[in-house]
Order: sequence, then structure tokens, then C-alpha cells
Amino acid sequence: MSKLRYPHLSHETSRHGRKMWYFRKDGKRIRLPDKYGSKEFMEAYSDALAGRVVSKVSMDKKGTLGWLIDQYKRSHNFQSLNASTKEQRNSSFRRIIRESEDVPYSKITRQHIQDAVDRRADKPAVAISFLNAITPVFQWAETRGLLNKNPVIGVKRPALRTVGFHTWTIEQVEQFRKCHPIDTKARLALELMLFLGLRRSDVIRIGKGNVKDGVLSFRTQKTNKMVYIPIFKSLKDCIDTIGSDGETFLVSSHGKPFGSSHSFYVWFKKMCSVAGLPAKCTPHGLRKAGATIAANAGASPHELMAMYGWSKMAMAELYTREVDSKKLAYKTAKMIADNT
Repeated sequence: MSKLRYPHLSHETSRHGRKMWYFRKDGKRIRLPDKYGSKEFMEAYSDALAGRVVSKVSMDKKGTLGWLIDQYKRSHNFQSLNASTKEQRNSSFRRIIRESEDVPYSKITRQHIQDAVDRRADKPAVAISFLNAITPVFQWAETRGLLNKNPVIGVKRPALRTVGFHTWTIEQVEQFRKCHPIDTKARLALELMLFLGLRRSDVIRIGKGNVKDGVLSFRTQKTNKMVYIPIFKSLKDCIDTIGSDGETFLVSSHGKPFGSSHSFYVWFKKMCSVAGLPAKCTPHGLRKAGATIAANAGASPHELMAMYGWSKMAMAELYTREVDSKKLAYKTAKMIADNT
């Protein structure tokens, strides 16, 4: 038995096989809920026929990728993530929803995911962020019986073609210091990240309450590890010069703690620009500079792990290995020079 057809209706089939219904009268096309004949569909059709605004709230979203992401974000799996990770995932989710909110998630295949990765091929870091965000969504859906097959399995991850964040040079650090005197918040931000090796997600959270007997102690947001770092005189002088009676050492222009690591990042990048530094100078690059200086001074992998809150030896060895390579190259070159 064929469906009853109402006036001014038409439909299209998306590339994912979803039938989308539209109302068109007097040239204007209006999207209707996908479930033909449902209560929501008929209410939207009546509104369109009468010239009333069709509420997007009435659209049938269950079964769509947008709905699935929303359900995942309500789960313990997502809520238990640290704030910086949730911030990164939400950034990816917003783009995914803009592109594919109404796509039926059950019809998404591995090829669809691979195509989405390939579309971001010119920006490998963005492609990896996309995969890092969407993978746990489908994993969660599979464990909840909402999905028979995880479409992310087998997707090829792009290779990063960069050497990572730029490591600040001593000259760049001095250029920033020359522009921002010791009594400025910008200078304090630099010294905190350089001397303490703090991530931006941590530097915005620490304050006098974290300091006892000259030692800063806190739990890192990313790795959830406790770190204990002594505050030496040069940094203490900077902290004392500025003074801070608030909850955190660093505050925004409104006198309150930064709302997110991203807002701090934007502000600090402006301070770098004011100092005439290149765009490649970032907060994370200061952390790398500190680790490089420490490694060059002879810090061991375990000492670097304690300082920077790393949970894996491999991260610390990235810095000590480079130093060892330079020393070995120098030693080898000297042997050649001395014997020729």
C-alpha cells in the first residue's frame, strides 16, 4: 500500500541513504522531520502549510550522529575526562556536527570515516584530533549495544609531517623578557612555564595555595600525576614583584582566573606578538625549551619525568637522546680530527 502523499512535499536521498523530506510552497523549501507520517512530521507539515515557523526542536534526531555524540557526552566515559581533553574533543565535535549532524550513525562505514580523515589530509594534526574525538564515541556506542560494528576500526591514521612545537631559543626568551618587565603578568606567565615546565592547562590553575616551604606541588590535569617542583629565587622574585592575593598567580584582564587553557593561549600569543616574536613561539614551546635546557645540563630521563609529570620514559628520552647524539657526534668528529 502506497503512502498517502500530501501537497507540496518532496524528498531526497542523502549519500548515506537517509530519506529527507521537504515542504515547498511559493518557492521556499523547508526541511521536515525524517520520519514520514510521525506526530513530529505532521506537526511540522501543518506549521509549514499554515505559514508558521517550523521548529527545529521537532526534528527527529534519534539515530543521527549528532544524537549519538550528545548521548556520549552525557556518559561517564566523557564526563570523567580531564577538562583540557574535553575541551579538545568538544572542538572536534562542533565541526563534526556542523558537517554531519543528521547522518544516521548506523549507516556510517569505515570508508566514510577514512574519507573524513583524508579530507583533513592537509592538516594531519586536525585529522588526528578528529579521530581522537570520534573513536571513543563509536567504542562507547558499541559497548552499549547501539552499534553492531565499529566503523573506526581499520581506519589509517595520518602521519604527522612536522617535528612538533617549536622550541624557544634563549634569544627568543630574552626578547620576550626585554619587552615584558618583571612586574607584568606576561613576564610571570613566561617564567612559570619556563622554570616549572607547566602546561597551559596547569599554569592557569596554580597559585599561592600550591606553594609550601618553597616547593610547588600540584596534580597535573593531563596525566593526573603529583609533581613537586622547587621555586628558585629568580622565579620567586617575579612572583613577589607582581603579588597575587587571588586563587591563581595568573588572571585575565577581568582580574579573574582564565576560563580555559584556550583563552590563556590566545592571550599569551598576543603577548608574544607584542614582543615581536614569530607565530611559531607557543606556550608549549617554552615547556620544550625548559626540558631541552635541563637535558643539556645533564638531567637524566627520570629527573625529567619527575619535573614534567611525564608517565612514559619515552618522552623524557626524546630530550636526553638528542643531547647524547650531539655528544657522540662531537666525540666521533674529534676522534677523526685527532687521528688524521
